[in-house]
Amino acid sequence: MNIVLLLNNDIASNLALNLLLPTLSLHKVSVFLSSKVGGSAIRSEVLQHLAIFEQQSVFQMLSEKSKNSGDGGFKNFSEIATEHNLAIEVLNDINSPVGVDKIRSSSPDVIISIRYGVILKKPIIDLVKHGVINLHSGALPAYRGVMATFWALLNDEKKLTATLHTITDSTIDTGGVIATATINVQSEKSYLWHVLSLYVGGCRLIEQAINNLSDGCILDATEQSQGGHYYSFPNAEQVTDFVTRYGDLYQSHEIISLLNTLISQNSISNLNSG
Repeated sequence: MNIVLLLNNDIASNLALNLLLPTLSLHKVSVFLSSKVGGSAIRSEVLQHLAIFEQQSVFQMLSEKSKNSGDGGFKNFSEIATEHNLAIEVLNDINSPVGVDKIRSSSPDVIISIRYGVILKKPIIDLVKHGVINLHSGALPAYRGVMATFWALLNDEKKLTATLHTITDSTIDTGGVIATATINVQSEKSYLWHVLSLYVGGCRLIEQAINNLSDGCILDATEQSQGGHYYSFPNAEQVTDFVTRYGDLYQSHEIISLLNTLISQNSISNLNSG
């Protein structure tokens, strides 16, 4: 199949690509990145620092660790592109005529969206043979919108959910639910640790969906129930409340350790399955 991956230029999307690519070797994969998630509103200082870490600092730390240890397990976007002979292109204007032409040239059988920062419009959605599916790091419809994991933790949820769902129009997180994956909250861990941990099960859902489509199956999607809530980025007061209760949004060394562990486990899993 021809698979288009729409990702964001951050560590969570990068982790997803690291996890997914070994299982997609039989498919033709095209990758397009957005530059950020969410609108242009000014965010609190803590959220700005989080964004810098997710998009820049963590990759620098991973690179330094790799140089010092000689272990190149975790790959940044550039390294993934080289290793897999894969073009990874920034595409923020996907709904423009130029953007539509780029997606059309990939002849997508399915589009997989993971943290992609642009709302897809009808011309893009209509291009895809098997439709568009999105991995959302929250339970739907309860936690639509951005930073669903943050809001679930702030609301004292004991389990966190990743939801694989369809995108059939330009509304946000409203499509039919294909499958979900959950993890238990670990109160001593940071917000970003929980987000990244959710993507492990989420990527397994994507792998299963692709396998089903490859076998000629139609993906079953259950219409969402009424209700739920749409969340935007938290304000400074809400972030302060979160940090007071849970600690920092990320711990650098905790995240580096988690990423290398997840990639190592994924490599062993792929070797065993092969």
